[in-house]
Amino acid sequence: MILVTGATGNIGGALLKELHGIGAGPLRGLTRDAARAVFPEGVEAVEADFGPTASRKSGSLRSGSLKSALDGVSSLFLLSRLGPDAEILDAARQAGVDHVVLVSSVTVQTHPHLGPAAENLAVERMLQDSGGPAWTILRPTQFASNALWWADAIRAGEAVRVPFADVGLPTIHPADIASVARVALTEPGHRGQTYALTGPERITPRQQVEVIADVLGRKVPFAEISRGEAHRGMAAFLGEEAADAVLDVTGGDVNDELLMVRDTVPRIVGAPARTFRQWVSEHAARFD
Repeated sequence: MILVTGATGNIGGALLKELHGIGAGPLRGLTRDAARAVFPEGVEAVEADFGPTASRKSGSLRSGSLKSALDGVSSLFLLSRLGPDAEILDAARQAGVDHVVLVSSVTVQTHPHLGPAAENLAVERMLQDSGGPAWTILRPTQFASNALWWADAIRAGEAVRVPFADVGLPTIHPADIASVARVALTEPGHRGQTYALTGPERITPRQQVEVIADVLGRKVPFAEISRGEAHRGMAAFLGEEAADAVLDVTGGDVNDELLMVRDTVPRIVGAPARTFRQWVSEHAARFD
């Protein structure tokens, strides 16, 4: 039995489809609302809420919810910092889970001094030092789906306003993360491995908006703004520290390690990494 957390998200949803498509055996998808989840036929939906509430400020789990979800599970796909990682990993160890595939972040190796990167590294070490399941760690770079931050402006015909307009990062299609996870979960040779994952090429925000405009068949206004202006807008919903971290890794403090285009996806999956254009073509309706 494989349990996929974040099963209705960009990575988890794609992973469930791939696992189902290859007949990977019993599958279970973890979601906050099992009644509303739409999974491939035969995938069991189980419910657990990792989010904080008034009585669970740190995001601790409702009693018994994860224990039930892990019953009979041999392999776990886990998104770092989705919930209370210490509780999740302890529950996995107690349930006898054999293998955990963890999605962390490439910033663990490119920007370890940043707060979010340090938090991801702490989860990685927690897994590695747990004395329980075998592990595989995935460290993806910036997601292509981050372009959805611009969707409201594009639908309204307003300008996409971003800093660092001409800094290109090797943006990754979330489905490629899912493909690597599928291989790690179902094929030998990946336990104890850490993989940095990128897309097939660097692409700047300006180029991303040009691709979106081309796919939509209409003009999309674009304007470069200062880091300070971007920070004011982002801090309102991310917080000061997280906003600074995002701005550093999207252009304010890039380095060769962050900019590197890697062959990890095609080498492991056996197919070319998906382009940003492919992601936009698949999700064009969300911008129109």
